[in-house]
Amino acid sequence: MTSPASLPPPAQRYLFRDGRRGSTTDANAQARCENGAVVVRGKDGSATPWPQLPMKETDTTFVSHTTQLQGRLIEPVSANAKAPLVVMVHGSERTPSTRSQYAYALAAQGLRVFAYDKRGTGESEGEYTQNFELLADDAAAALEHARTLAAGRFGRAGYYGGSQGGWVAPLAATRSKADFVAVGFGLVVSPIDEDREQMLSEARAAGLSADAVADIKRLSRATATLVSSHFSEGFDALDALRGELKDKPWAKTLQGEYSGDMLRTSDADLRRVGRARFDNVELIWDYDAPAVLKRLQVPLLWVLAGEDREAPIDTSQRALSTLVKAGRPIDVYLFPDTDHGMVEFTVQPDGSRKYTRITDGYLTLLGDWMKGDVHGTYGRGTRLGAPAAK
Repeated sequence: MTSPASLPPPAQRYLFRDGRRGSTTDANAQARCENGAVVVRGKDGSATPWPQLPMKETDTTFVSHTTQLQGRLIEPVSANAKAPLVVMVHGSERTPSTRSQYAYALAAQGLRVFAYDKRGTGESEGEYTQNFELLADDAAAALEHARTLAAGRFGRAGYYGGSQGGWVAPLAATRSKADFVAVGFGLVVSPIDEDREQMLSEARAAGLSADAVADIKRLSRATATLVSSHFSEGFDALDALRGELKDKPWAKTLQGEYSGDMLRTSDADLRRVGRARFDNVELIWDYDAPAVLKRLQVPLLWVLAGEDREAPIDTSQRALSTLVKAGRPIDVYLFPDTDHGMVEFTVQPDGSRKYTRITDGYLTLLGDWMKGDVHGTYGRGTRLGAPAAK
């Protein structure tokens, strides 16, 4: 259980290994903290105290590219000397990560976990960035520092990255002494491709025509020129397309990562503030994710969310399948009916999604795979490319 700044004590958030989560302030909260124990409510309404799992927490700092970063090594007292050591690699969030629920969920499974605040967040120095090259160097420095802190108390060591961490963690592994990489709900495409696939996913969900899909692809090419040139060229082409599409109903609601907003921003405003608004975090727009995975020499776990709206999986799944068939040491799992973050949802009358819980089996799969002890089933997850059952 954790108590982030957005939810000050005595209110706390909880996360069970099976993915149930919530706040102790919820009317139907399934957990609360009392006298050093977690009191868990059963289905029959009974309350059972769970004693606190002893943890050793070591706060520390390390340096990457002259920038001091804040980290925390979390070690369950019961962990054995060969327990894996895993470094948590950030997604795109700007929140501090040294008290990440994921970090403690993995530590509760007997892993030693090193979490750190991304540069420009929490207690880390520097400027916030989404430059994968720099973030990969930070992650590599984190692993080297964690190895020193936990020397003699771990077996293999590697990374876990969620979402944008799926771009950063594999790259960090090519630059460090990593033994494994695990990725959840990440992408094996570029940020430009992500934007296009999000728009195409929206088009399918809305039942748009083939002509609309063709126009969306044209929009993607136009905005790609702008972002990949860092807003030095492409304004005229996008403005001409903006005029063509102005009366299309879908053009008023299409999102993507950035193309929908750019389409609905006037040419004058885009020329004036476009780069400051859309290209201000050093994102590598044409990042070649498959090339990095081809260079990766260590085992890789990749977990896909079957109905991921933020990171549509079709192209990534095909790319991973190609790498698996080529003999790369990659395990791919898919959890159906889950969105970004491996969260389950219910569909509301207006088509929106109400998110409920992290899907059962995901957190356990991560822990078991890192320990080299994958066995049995993991919720509704399916291993893709696995031999057919006899």
